[in-house]
Amino acid sequence: MTALSTLYPAHIQELQQRTKIALKRENLDGLVIHSGQEIKAFLDDNSYPFRVNPHFKHWLPLIDIPNCWLMVNGEDKPVLIYYQPVDFWHKVTPLTDSYWNEFFDIKVLANATDVEKLLPYDKKGFAYIGAHIEVAKALGFDNINSEPLLNYIHYHRAYKTSYELACLRKANALAVSAHQAARSAFFAGESEYDIQQAYLNAIEFTEAETPYGNIVALNENASILHYTALERKVPQSHRSFLIDAGANFHGYAADITRTYSFKRDKFAELIARMDQLMLAAVEGLKPGKSYVDLHIETYRQVAAVLNEFNIITVDADTAVETGIISTFFPHGLGHHLGLQVHDVGGYMADARGTHVKPPKEHCFLRTSRVIETNQVFTIEPGLYFIDSLLQDLKSSPHAELVNWSIVDSFRPFGGIRIEDNIIVHQSHNENMTRDLELN
Repeated sequence: MTALSTLYPAHIQELQQRTKIALKRENLDGLVIHSGQEIKAFLDDNSYPFRVNPHFKHWLPLIDIPNCWLMVNGEDKPVLIYYQPVDFWHKVTPLTDSYWNEFFDIKVLANATDVEKLLPYDKKGFAYIGAHIEVAKALGFDNINSEPLLNYIHYHRAYKTSYELACLRKANALAVSAHQAARSAFFAGESEYDIQQAYLNAIEFTEAETPYGNIVALNENASILHYTALERKVPQSHRSFLIDAGANFHGYAADITRTYSFKRDKFAELIARMDQLMLAAVEGLKPGKSYVDLHIETYRQVAAVLNEFNIITVDADTAVETGIISTFFPHGLGHHLGLQVHDVGGYMADARGTHVKPPKEHCFLRTSRVIETNQVFTIEPGLYFIDSLLQDLKSSPHAELVNWSIVDSFRPFGGIRIEDNIIVHQSHNENMTRDLELN
């Protein structure tokens, strides 16, 4: 925690400065940021797992406490309204001393409905930021999630402070250790469900504490991009394993994917080749370059791999011209990473929110922004054998461009995705994931 306590003051100072500028632009006095509140399932008294407002956890590492509020104006010490009820039904999280406490004027809230007594009486100059619009209106806020205000905040969230980078490294360290446990479980012949438990046990997380639902896919299931079914039974044979799984640290996410072959076979060779391709794409992250251009370059390199392995019968240029690569690589190269797995601001050209639309041929790309220093990205090229997409290609005029016998030999393995988390520095790229794996 020593490093975090050293870096945190500059982080708060940066957020204060951003807030001051944003408020001046919008002629506001302050922001009121709601951590959120529990949401009950329909016709039930049980709540969904609580997910904190990312704007709230940007300021401090309180990620599991609903009904908290922040009041900030960019100049004065921020006010934290900390919810600590008297409750014998649920465990109450007490306010503990930590490196962040001294930077806030902390007021304890015992009853959530009494918060109005601690909020500004005249709310005309204050903007509410949060998910619960009905609550904001009931409290008297008129300025709720103002788009120009959020555009400014979201645009600048792409630039990470040193404190944020330290948190992201710690999140990666947790995820890497869990990935190693999952890999061992795969080679021990475990089921998807048991591999998932090995992953969670390694970092002592519950499923609700991961930043997204882990993708733990054996064999053909690896061709389902967002597979989360978790089969309980051990398959008759272990051929391949794709795991896309992350971890949280103080509200910052890691997002890592690995693919393995159970044997030293042709699919293992294809994985190794895609790993080379992924690392080449990492090297392509350069300040001043468009992420769209990097995606398109990698898209062509996937075509080269398809040709090398005789999956297609034409060269890479022809594969690009016909668009058949999208059958095998149907998603974008990656995305911004930070407080959210798919962090905001990826399509913004400026702080006004000017939208940069991805090319229609690559509409699934999650960022079209120019790459800059202190930004954090995932790089995650893929190569899949998805039955529905293959069927579409087989019934198209381009069917003869594919070696279908080779495709059929790879179908039982599902597909490949390899994903690392990268910090862009001025002089180099820091591959947080790979650096930890090599230690």
